[in-house]
This record gives sequence, structure tokens and C-alpha cells, in this order.
Amino acid sequence: MLNVAAYCRVSTDNDDQANSFASQKRYFEESIKRNPDWELTEIYADEGLTGTSTKKRKAFNKMIADAHLGKIDLILTKEVSRFARNTVDTLKYTRELKALNIGVYFMLDNIHTLAPDGELRLTIMASLAQEESRKTSERVKWGQKRQMEKGVVFGRNMLGYDVHDGKLYINEDGAKIVRLIFHKFVNERKGTSTIARELREEGYKTVTGNVMWTNTVILRALRNEKYCGDLIQKKTYTPDYLTHEKKYNRGIEDLVIIRDHHEPIISRELWDMAQAELKKKEPTAEIKSKHSNRYTLSGKLICGCCGNRFVSRSKKRKDGSKYKSWRCYNAMMYGGVKTDKAGNKIGCDLHAGIRDEDFMIIIQKVIEHLEVNKPKIINGISEALRPIFIRDREKTVSETEIRKNISNLNSKKEKLLDLYLNDILSKEEYRLKKETYENEITKLEKLLSKLSGKSQDSYDIDSAIKDIEVHINKMLYGTERNETFYRNLIEKIVIYDRDHYDVYVNLLPHKWQVIVGDMLDKKKDTNMMKNSENSAITEAGVDSLILNQKSLCR
Repeated sequence: MLNVAAYCRVSTDNDDQANSFASQKRYFEESIKRNPDWELTEIYADEGLTGTSTKKRKAFNKMIADAHLGKIDLILTKEVSRFARNTVDTLKYTRELKALNIGVYFMLDNIHTLAPDGELRLTIMASLAQEESRKTSERVKWGQKRQMEKGVVFGRNMLGYDVHDGKLYINEDGAKIVRLIFHKFVNERKGTSTIARELREEGYKTVTGNVMWTNTVILRALRNEKYCGDLIQKKTYTPDYLTHEKKYNRGIEDLVIIRDHHEPIISRELWDMAQAELKKKEPTAEIKSKHSNRYTLSGKLICGCCGNRFVSRSKKRKDGSKYKSWRCYNAMMYGGVKTDKAGNKIGCDLHAGIRDEDFMIIIQKVIEHLEVNKPKIINGISEALRPIFIRDREKTVSETEIRKNISNLNSKKEKLLDLYLNDILSKEEYRLKKETYENEITKLEKLLSKLSGKSQDSYDIDSAIKDIEVHINKMLYGTERNETFYRNLIEKIVIYDRDHYDVYVNLLPHKWQVIVGDMLDKKKDTNMMKNSENSAITEAGVDSLILNQKSLCR
């Protein structure tokens, strides 16, 4: 008797697809019941999610985890495009399951991964599905840009404007707040934090309906060109149609800029004055870069009491040395829980300030005790790197291609002046775009200079890979701290008080509960290490840590 599971997925949340979703589940239930040698284990279903990436498909990831736990012997799915439209993901997971002697049967495509020709046929079908996704993505992007050029607005309602059928309409309730923000900032010379506090105390609501104004929300409003009637789109772009992750467009793609596109809420004169004031207060690019790269755990520390983020502040010890301390933003800004003048509940009772190095020790111990096949990971990375090193050594960089890119950038730079003279770009926009192109040209010219004088000395690939293996080994076994590694591995840390934390690790279906206890003697420490596989106590510069692993359905 085989334990058979099924996986189904629909791509959108509309009614027709929802009906398809229910139909798929019913179809699998009936198919499994008809086979006397099959017993239904579970139907895993993801609704309203894209197939190009498995990262956010919770049911899919739970199915793979259950397969590793031995709960599944065979997986049924309708067709390759329902399983994944990413060829790499399709082959990765079917091979992973095949190694566990678990087959995947694609019913409409009549492909069984345990069959001799299963992988070959699957590769062809998966490649076709991925190519179709790529073409669809290109068509959608092309269509959206043409619509943007015609003035169609892509986006949601915002403070002061409602979006209907691709057009912006003034929402007078929100528009009053926008005018008030600009008045306070330009005419009354008030800072963004002060404006946020005053709006909250006066009971004004944000676009989401709450009263929790922050300086970030105020800054976003002050920098929004829509309030003076202009429209800039393509501020973000999607570099990879497989991951769907958006990135800020810093000159990679052309912005779609339309001046005097819609009815403004504030005058252009007031807008220009606000931008000039912001420019005075804006830190230099060097300071901004230093600041943005400084915090490993930014955005990953969450208050277990109020759900707000922890923020970092520099502190000084008695001996004059500096350290970073993290505190709940709510508690830091407003103190303990209380009610303000407008009757809003603000503040947080979690006042604990926790040192950055304490979090690093906790993460280091969690990594040390992760239940994953670390030798297999190291070996897999080595095998993946070897052909890259070989290809890199043999690869000759095309100087012609670099010169062509420099020429294209120079052409774009020359066209900027025409856009500025025709009032399509403002003076500030012209300056920023010109600066972006010039920086790119400088980088390419430096690369060209290096290539011209670059020696073709060979290097020892085995030694290079060995050095990388040693470095990765130290990170995976918790003997070396690496902030970039920590940033990518840790999903979030929830803090309940100074002594209790939940650590969530990316892509793994469990969390670690961390309890900071009293210092224990070595005898007790040794006994606990022997008695529990999922617990560890360490004397690591802070009080001893007790780690308990908890399974999650994620």
C-alpha cells in the first residue's frame, strides 16, 4: 500500500480559478480512491500563488518536509506547470524526492519521475513551462509600460488620492492632511517627527485608517511628486520573472515621467520649497551608504508585546567604548502603554535594551545546533563552484561589449538635455539621471582599464575551493561570525522580554525558543548536553542559553 499525496495550485484568486481549485482537489480524491493500492495521505494546496517560485508556497514546502519525514511514497500533480514553472526548482525537488525513492506523477503529461526516461521528459516539459512564463512576463511588462506612457496610473489609493480605472482623483479628506503636512514642514519649519506626533495627537488618520503616524510616513509624503501634479512610474522593477522580487530602479530601466499629469493638491512652488528643505537635511551618499550597511538585524527584530520593530541606538560604556543596543520603537518613542490626548493607545511595556553582541551570540548558537546535513551542504557548494571557477578562468571578457555599453550610456546622457529643455524633466531630475549615467560610465571605464592591463596568471582552483570550504565550515558550525550570512539566514527574532526569544530561520520548518538562564556549573552543563538532543547550554559571554527546537507548519 502506497501513501499517496497530491499537490494542486491555482495562480489567481478570481472565482473561475477558485472553482478550478476545488475541482482539482475533488479530482485527486477520486483518482486515489479508485486505486486499491493507494491510500490518501494529504492533499496539499496553494491558492492564489504564482508557480515561478516555491519560496512562498507554504503547502508545497510542507509537502517536501513531510516527504523527508517518510509520510509520503508518491505525489500526484496535474501537470508540470502546476508543480513549478521554474525548471531549476522542478528538477531540484523531483531529484530530491527521487533520492528518497519518492516519485512524482504528472498526470496530464503522463510523466513519472521514477521511470527511466522520466527526468528527460520532465526537463523538456519544465523548460517549456518556464519559457511560457518568461514570454508572459515580457508581454505584461511591455503592455504596462505602453499604458504608463499614455498616463495610466498603476498603483493603489494613497493619502490624498484615490485610484480608479488608472486615474487619480483627489480625496479631499486626505488632501487636507497633505496640505497640513507641507504647511507644517515648509512654513512652520517643524521636523518630521514633530509633525507625526502632532497629527497623531490631533486624531488624523493615515491612509490605512490608523493614527500611528511616523517620521517615515511624513518623509514619504513630502517626497511624493504626485502631490504637485507630476507622475513618475517604474520607480521599482522586477529583474527576475522567476522570483518576482521588486527592486528600486536606480537607473537600470528608464523612468516614465509625465509632468502636470493630474490635478495637484499643493502648488509647485510649495513643492519646490519642501524639496529644497529636504535637500539641506539629507545626509551625503557616503554617510547613507555607511548607515545602510551597518545593521545586520535591521527589520528582523520584532517586539513580542506590541508587534513593532526593534531599532538600534549607539550607547557608551563607562570606559568610553561604544556598543549597539536594540529597543522596541514604540517603547523608545512613547514609553510604557498609555493613552494620548486624542484617546489613542500608544507605547509598549517592553523597555528592555538588548545589546547587539547578545543577539549575535544567540544566532551563533542556533546555527551551531541546526539539524541539517552540514557536510552535504559544504560538498554541494564546492561542486557548484568548481565549474564556475573553471569557466571564469577560461572566459575572455569582451572589451568590445564594454565599449558598446559606454557608448549607449553616453547617448542616453546626451538625450537628457533635450528632455530637460522640453520640460519633460525637471532640473533636479535631469541632474540625478545625468549623475547616474556618469557614475556607470566611470565604473565601466575603470573595468576597461583593468582588463587592458590584466595578466592571465592562472590560479589553483583546488586551493581556492578549499579556502571557501574552510570559511563555510566555520559559519555552518557556529565557530565564526559572519554578518552577511546571519542577515540572509535569519528570518526574524521575536523578543518577549530580556530573557525569552523565538528565532525563526529562513526555509526551515521550525523555530528555536531561546531562554537566557543563570550561569550553571560545568557538571550540570555536561549532563544537559547528554540528556537532550534539542537543548544546549553555553557560557558565551552572556548568561547561559537554553535552546529548544519547535516544529512549525509554515
